[in-house]
Amino acid sequence: MEVVYKVVPPDSADLHSLIEQLDMDLAARYPSEEIHVVDFHDPSVRDITFVVAYLGEKAVACGAPRPLDKESTELKRFFVDSGYRKRGIASGLLTHLEAKAVELGYKIVKLEAGAEQPEALALYTKFGYDPIEPFGEYVGCKSSLCFEKRL
Repeated sequence: MEVVYKVVPPDSADLHSLIEQLDMDLAARYPSEEIHVVDFHDPSVRDITFVVAYLGEKAVACGAPRPLDKESTELKRFFVDSGYRKRGIASGLLTHLEAKAVELGYKIVKLEAGAEQPEALALYTKFGYDPIEPFGEYVGCKSSLCFEKRL
């Protein structure tokens, strides 16, 4: 079965279901003050391009490029349902989100993860993301590891 990627609105039930799973996963790995979420009540949430990956009718993964500046976007809320990991879905979604970032006119993708997410760190390294100093809300957060890739 082929994975299909769909841009969804910020109020998508499928998106929120996946983000709820992501938040539970992160809560098991990090203290709450070190989890960086998207505020869905902030009007600027409409500037974020949310993508959900579907396997048949099932929403299995999500991610979103969030604008930082004219050249840079940040990869936010990247997650694959634990029941669908190790199938190449994360790689496919990351490739799709990078293409979406280019389509939106960005030249750089930045992201944040932490040492408690070795699978994510391995994926980002495999895809050519280089370590950078913490940026934005991650400055001063001891668990934050930041990366970027020029597209």
